[in-house]
Amino acid sequence: MAFDCLYCRGQDLRPPTNVYQLFENTSGKIIEITVGPNADGSGARTVSVVPIASEAALRNRDWVEGNLKKVTEATGGRVAYVYVPNTAGAGHDYFKRYFFPQAYKDAIIVDERFNGGGQYADYYIDLLRRPLGAYWAMRYGADMKTPAASIQGPKVMITDETAGSGGDLLPWMWRKFDMGKLVGKRTWGGLVGILGFPVLMDGGSFTAPNFAIWTPEEGWVVENIGVPPDIEVEQTPAEVINGRDPQLEKAIQVVMDELKKNPPKQPQRPAYPVKNR
Repeated sequence: MAFDCLYCRGQDLRPPTNVYQLFENTSGKIIEITVGPNADGSGARTVSVVPIASEAALRNRDWVEGNLKKVTEATGGRVAYVYVPNTAGAGHDYFKRYFFPQAYKDAIIVDERFNGGGQYADYYIDLLRRPLGAYWAMRYGADMKTPAASIQGPKVMITDETAGSGGDLLPWMWRKFDMGKLVGKRTWGGLVGILGFPVLMDGGSFTAPNFAIWTPEEGWVVENIGVPPDIEVEQTPAEVINGRDPQLEKAIQVVMDELKKNPPKQPQRPAYPVKNR
């Protein structure tokens, strides 16, 4: 940290006091903390802050942004990285936040590890399958592509054993529609679902599975089976602790290999027609 926390809520913060101890029961409340660059208090300033109840969302965003940075650096900015934490509200938010600003790139890695499921996953697949329609010659500047938010280049998805329900369906659809390679581990395998939670007179409720997935070609699918990857990559705690991400590294390698085999075509604008004859 660039600054040391010197005082918190009027209490002097010195070792061995745990910094989190002084933040107990402060979530959502305005408190004052005094921070400064020096342990003796010189150059310190007092600021008002509102502590949050959990760091989980911040840590998740830090992980996503770190992965995005790794992909950008390893691919020279050619490959988009998009994380989808579920197939419900947060998944849609994350997808829109990260896909559309990167839709100009040559290829994409979709990371659905730890995906908690939710709804039918066609939203993501439909956007990622969009074919090239046409180009538009602009009087000033570069030509524009239609649809603008589309990536026609190689696509790779990362899966793991914690992704389930909609997190099973998303990679299943990825394979069904031949989107690209699946890298990682077999998904959880829980695609018998629940619609509705009947409420009892005493305020309790009960649930029971009331729908399951099947296809005319394969019969019952996914439930208790999961979706196996095309390329299996184990993610060991030791590697993660040491700052590595073998599954992401493999996905980067696969997508770059595919870009080499099938480099994106650079269309040439045709000559303007002569209309004054």
